[in-house]
Amino acid sequence: MSSTNQTNFTIAEAKKVLNKFNCVDIAPKIKPSEKPVIREALLFLAKLSDYQILGICADTEEEGMLAMKTYSLALGYEPPSNLPKIDGPVYIKLNGKNGVCHIDSYFGHHRGVLVSCQCYSSEGINEMYGHLPLDLFV
Repeated sequence: MSSTNQTNFTIAEAKKVLNKFNCVDIAPKIKPSEKPVIREALLFLAKLSDYQILGICADTEEEGMLAMKTYSLALGYEPPSNLPKIDGPVYIKLNGKNGVCHIDSYFGHHRGVLVSCQCYSSEGINEMYGHLPLDLFV
């Protein structure tokens, strides 16, 4: 498995880009100029895993579903389209392995997207990143 990609990230460099989002309750605001590097780091590490699990905490169902759609498409998944409408803050979870998606009311204070990279091999990426910005792929 190669440790670099077309942007010349190493695994360590990509993790360093994403680690600033780890263990934060609310994804920090980022400048539009920062988005491409963060997106590339995430997509690079995701390619070193077999599938991803997304966890989205948002103020509204609309905001959460937009994040679900944009992250799903970026990671190569079909975004869910048949989830119920919910008023107020939501938590949405998508398991990329089996496509199961769930939405529910959310009463916590976290906001953003958790991306859990899952790999069947110990040589791949088995780590979680986030809370990443909801609008990272918008």
